[in-house]
Order: sequence, then C-alpha cells, then structure tokens
Amino acid sequence: MAQIAPARPRGQSDQAHRAETRTGRPRLPRSLTAPPLWRELLLIALFYTGYTVTRMVLVQDGTGPAFAHADQVLTLERYLGIDVELGVNQWLLGVPWLAKAANIFYGTAHFGVTLVVVVWVYRHRPQDYRWLRTGIMVATGMALIGFWLYPLAPPRFLPSEGFVDPVSALQTWGLYASDASANLTNQYAAMPSMHAGWALWCGFILVRTTRRWAKVLGVLYPATTVYVILGTANHYILDAIAGIALIAGALAISWLLYHRPPSWVRSLPGRTRALASRWSQPIVPVFAPGGEVPAPRRAATARTEKTLTESAPPGGAHRSAI
Repeated sequence: MAQIAPARPRGQSDQAHRAETRTGRPRLPRSLTAPPLWRELLLIALFYTGYTVTRMVLVQDGTGPAFAHADQVLTLERYLGIDVELGVNQWLLGVPWLAKAANIFYGTAHFGVTLVVVVWVYRHRPQDYRWLRTGIMVATGMALIGFWLYPLAPPRFLPSEGFVDPVSALQTWGLYASDASANLTNQYAAMPSMHAGWALWCGFILVRTTRRWAKVLGVLYPATTVYVILGTANHYILDAIAGIALIAGALAISWLLYHRPPSWVRSLPGRTRALASRWSQPIVPVFAPGGEVPAPRRAATARTEKTLTESAPPGGAHRSAI
C-alpha cells in the first residue's frame, strides 16, 4: 500500500518543511532563534565603533552651547524640585573609599556588565536575543541624535555650582582620569544618559529571564548605576530619566515588531521577494523585429483569451472589455 506524505501546514515554506522532516521537530520562527555568532560579533564591533567615533565628532560648535544647556537643565530641575545631584555628590565625597569605588564602577561596569549580559542572552535565551539586541541598538542610535542636538556639560564641569569631580579630588583612577582617555570620547554627550539606559536594559533582562538572587541583581544594578552617575557628577537626574525612558520605549517597540508585528511589517519580506523577482525577469519586447508578436507573448495572450471565454456566462452575455 502506497504511503502518502502528510500535507505541509498552511503557510510553511519548503525550507522549513525540509528542516522539520530532517530533524523531526518543527522549526522555530527566525525571530526566536539567535543569529550566527560571527555575524553578531561583526555587527557589535561595527556598531560600537560607529557609536564611539560618532560621539567623538559630534561637538563642532565649541563648548558654549553645552554649558548653556547645563544652566537650562539645572534651572528646570530646581523648578521641579528634583535637583538632587549636588547633595549626592557631596555625600559621596564624604566617604572617600566609596567614592573611589564609584569611580571604578563608572568606568568599567557600563561596558563590562552589558557585554556579559549580551553573551548570556545569546547563549541561554536565544528566543529573546533578536528583539533585545535590536532594542538596545535602536535606543543607542537615537541617543546619538540627542548628543548632537543637545550637547550638555556634566555637573563636574560646574565647580561654581558646588560640584566636585571625585577623580580629580581624590587623585584616583577614573574613566576620564588621563588627558588621553578624556580626548578619546565626547564628555559633553550626557543627554540622554546611556549609563542609565544600558543599566536598565541589563536589569530588565535579569528580572525577566532569571530566577531568585539574579532578579535582585537586576533591580540593584540600575539603581546603583543611577546613584553612581549622580554621585560622581557625570550626569543630571534628567539625563537618567531620559536614558531610562529611551531604552524602555525602544524595548517596547522592538518587542511589538518581533512578536506582534502589524500587517504591513509582516508583508515586507514577501513584497521584497516579489519586487526582486520582478526586476530580475528579462524584459520581453511587445513586438518582434519583424512586426510579429513573440511566441511567449502569443501563448500568454491565448491563455488569457481562453480564461475569459470559459468564465463568460452562458448565452453570450460576456462582453469584451476593450
């Protein structure tokens, strides 16, 4: 007795059907799988290089606007009653060992912790990797627009307001301790704070994807980061709020696009393939050099006429559409 192969589920591609037949398990959607490692490493390297270089070249009009914006931020915070930076900065300086630890935390955790979380998600949560990676990249790219449009002098550049830089005051190591490191980055790229944004991204992942004690770290890490960036006089509270709002919005949009995409997003791959297929077809002339219709065109015309004839109502009611 001949065996009949099971019908392929509706909407499943031939490639996915072959993969399911070969492994015995249904193939996961592309959005729920991690991309190839080499491609992700290349993407991260290119993105971070572009991010760093762009930060370095954004300030082109001098530092005047950055200090004017700092006055605006402080004025707004005082009006709202949320200008807590000076008090946090003074309290931290009263505990020298803690201030030194904060300097080290500020210079290392921002990149180190984020990289560790990226690797962990890639290896242990591949079904969440794509939308989480897209969220942080979109937020960081949008932050570059803020750095360009609104350069901002950090509080440590405002000694007249009472702020003190713990790195200089305690003669300790820090992200901008040397002239070389200070010149290799844009110190006026403060609004929004990506220290706060990236920390929230890491904390969100730990709370969402881990259990027990790691969830506690997911709450403590963003809170500690916000305290450190204020205490070391590198950011204002409004910087932190803007960075947190930016990363939260980017994550929400990324999740929706990957898991609840609107119809026009779902149709984009099919439209792209159809357009590419259309433009890859050779152009068939309407008339041959001798004035005759080419054979392929004659065959297509004959099929069209046959279809119209078969679909016409009985009794000759069909009218030719001319």
